[in-house]
Amino acid sequence: MTSDPRTSRPLVLAGGAVLLLALALVALTLVRPSSPASPAVSASAPADSSADVGFARDMAVHHQQAVEMSFIVRDRTSDEAVRRLAFDIINTQANQRGMMLGWLEMWGRAKSSPGPAMAWMGHSFTPRGDGALMPGMATDAELDALRAAKGRDAEVLFLKLMTAHHAAGAEMAEAAASSAGTEEIKNLASGMVLGQRSEIALMADMLKERGASAS
Repeated sequence: MTSDPRTSRPLVLAGGAVLLLALALVALTLVRPSSPASPAVSASAPADSSADVGFARDMAVHHQQAVEMSFIVRDRTSDEAVRRLAFDIINTQANQRGMMLGWLEMWGRAKSSPGPAMAWMGHSFTPRGDGALMPGMATDAELDALRAAKGRDAEVLFLKLMTAHHAAGAEMAEAAASSAGTEEIKNLASGMVLGQRSEIALMADMLKERGASAS
């Protein structure tokens, strides 16, 4: 199998770097929806019902859970490959989430919508009350199981949950790449499709190495 660029990187999880990243994530989760004190909507901003705004809102939520699961598994296993993957997801998706929230702020759009998720794709998603806010997202029970697992069990569960998470995220990103009106969202979404599908293939190999599959 062709080696993945990630495998050439040393697994360096310095305490200070992780702490700074965690603080940044907390700051992002505290960003409030636009209020009367927020900047006025830019004349060139995409419409509130646009794919650009809807994707930025929904994917920010989707990414937040991926980062959360990655932090959980990082502390539940000593396996270098899984911890490296988790660290990459934390870095990549926290950064992308920050970009999307920043664009919403620049456009003068609220960070969240009172309407249903994925309406911008032409089909809204109604949460089932199990904690999964969008397709591919883990339920509360699945997150609890990941927190309770250790070693190989944690690795396999994480890889399965993240495979489903990435598959749904890639589908959402593909829709945004084809229907968004801004170059920012088109370029980001296109990159997400490639990146997440690449990681899906990597995780399939990692599951096979552990005698498991994504299904």
